[in-house]
Amino acid sequence: MSNTVREVGSVDAEAQGNGDLRKNVVKEAINEAVVENAALTDEHDHSAHGETPHGGRLALLSLAALGIVYGDIGTSVLYSLRECFHGPHAIPATPVNIYGVLSLVFWSLIIVVTIKYVVFILQADNRGEGGILALTALATPIKRLSKIERWWLVVLGVFGAALLYGDGIITPAISVLGAVEGLNIAKNFFDFEPYIVPITIAILVGLFLIQRHGTALVGKLFGPVMLIWFATLTVLGISQIMRNPAVLAAANPLYALDFFRANGWTGFFVLGTVFLVVTGGEALYADMGHFGRRPIRLAWFAFVLPALLINYAGQGALLLANPEAAENPFYFMAPSWALYPLVGLATLAAIIASQALISGAFSITMQAVQLGFLPRLRILHTSQTEYGQIYIPAVNWLLMASCILVVLGFRTSSNLAAAYGIAVTSTMAITTIIFYIVALERWKWSHLTAGALAGFFFIIDLAFLVANAVKIPHGGWFPLVVAALIFTVMTTWKLGRRLIAERISEHCHSLEEVLQEIKAKRPARVPGTAIFLSSDTEGAPAALIANLDHNSVLHEQVIILTIETKHVPHVSEAERMMVKPLENGIHVMTLTYGFMEEPNVQQTLAAAKVEGLNLNPQEVTFFVNRATAVASKLPGMAQWRDKMFAFMSHNAATATDYFSLPPGRVIEIGSRVEF
Repeated sequence: MSNTVREVGSVDAEAQGNGDLRKNVVKEAINEAVVENAALTDEHDHSAHGETPHGGRLALLSLAALGIVYGDIGTSVLYSLRECFHGPHAIPATPVNIYGVLSLVFWSLIIVVTIKYVVFILQADNRGEGGILALTALATPIKRLSKIERWWLVVLGVFGAALLYGDGIITPAISVLGAVEGLNIAKNFFDFEPYIVPITIAILVGLFLIQRHGTALVGKLFGPVMLIWFATLTVLGISQIMRNPAVLAAANPLYALDFFRANGWTGFFVLGTVFLVVTGGEALYADMGHFGRRPIRLAWFAFVLPALLINYAGQGALLLANPEAAENPFYFMAPSWALYPLVGLATLAAIIASQALISGAFSITMQAVQLGFLPRLRILHTSQTEYGQIYIPAVNWLLMASCILVVLGFRTSSNLAAAYGIAVTSTMAITTIIFYIVALERWKWSHLTAGALAGFFFIIDLAFLVANAVKIPHGGWFPLVVAALIFTVMTTWKLGRRLIAERISEHCHSLEEVLQEIKAKRPARVPGTAIFLSSDTEGAPAALIANLDHNSVLHEQVIILTIETKHVPHVSEAERMMVKPLENGIHVMTLTYGFMEEPNVQQTLAAAKVEGLNLNPQEVTFFVNRATAVASKLPGMAQWRDKMFAFMSHNAATATDYFSLPPGRVIEIGSRVEF
């Protein structure tokens, strides 16, 4: 079975040679997403520039990571502890409960974020890249798993990616709402209550409107702003701890046990709220490709972890002295004169946290498109130097509309907190399962070692997941519904492409047959170079056959071009192009990209030099077959999925746009395909 996803026009060639597709088409469609030979991770750390950072560069990358990676988890202090003592599932702010919750917060940050993600998960890099799709590609073992195991593995990875979209909707809403709600503390000066939602929506609209301009300039401020933010968290926490140093004893895990004994099942379900302190931890892994392991780890241990622990302890100290401060312990830590500046700083931090999630949604979408789980979308690069800075208009506007609807529907961060967490903890549990496969198959750990570590993490994940389940009727259903819808879209597109490819393959001619026909009929040759996009190096492009049938001519130089996307993030320039000469001036060319790279054909050809071939994109003619999918009653998918696929296919970006072909040099030949 092919180890790549091949794209051309509206189809791919993944269905080639797959005779049992109709029998078990759903499993096989998902199964194709895993690569058999994903590269083993290097022994050295990968950074944004491909080498291990040191000295000043390490410091700069760590500062940048502070802004991009830790915005989400850094703004959790706005609402996490408050929800434990003032939310819909709140418990009384008694000393036993305060010490118990602080102990749970401390050990959650240590076990889930520090040990699981920072120490272990960051080791599982796919050629320097992280994230659940990269981990899924890496998890395919060297020796083949059974079909059932492969199917479940990829289902988990794709559903985990779908869950992240729900997180991407809720995080901007809850972060900005939580920051702006600080204005409610100043009720003696002005009643901001009626204006909280409008102000939040205005900030979110502004945030999404600037996405098309890119984040290069704003990004330079992210690190310094978050440095000030974490310094502020530390100062606020210390100011309260100095008044009640005994609160530091909450690091003792016995306080957590006492808490569970005193509260029983109520205490267990408080875990669903405590989990809010680690939301954003998955960003450590997802953003690894931008910075590398060392800067992310340095930023965590040097700034983020100490600041979070100190601030949560400070909030606990405040609650011990004044339980009524549970209404908003974060803002009540600040003196009255500092309230407005703190709200402003918190809003900036929330915007940064939101920006990180929005950028993450863009990255996940590009990976899903490249892996064949979403239709081609218009992807714009907003920086000439930083590859990772992309903008996808369709995703941007859908996220903006979703965030606004979420704010209007839930109205407060407390209500949103009831919906927050179920998606993140589900993703973390899925990550643990796939990590186990990586440790076992890639790192050659023993079953005992891999099972013991992954089992320990999974028990923690499962406890948080069950505790968050109580939120489902109160809003937790929202990210699950979003994930289910996106998962359905992803698998429908994957399956539909396979069916379309199969329908085309039933009527296509082999390249060998066409070469024999050219030799026999000797069509007229015209000057120039023609490039025919093909989904398979063994099959003849439909556009080539149509050109021969209707025009009876052939260019002096003919290139049959196949574009492949491997299940690794990046490929080297040495692997980028392969050219195989045939006969009669015909060549077969394969361009290969990683799933985090843009397939820019024009740029690749312009930089390439192949003796005897004219590859100047402005002088060659590209022939593209555009297959229009038409839903039918043929066996394959349910009719509603047929219609969904046809709609997505109709609205997908053209091959000209997606592969960056020069528009004035492209001839499209259309065809209709029933599926």
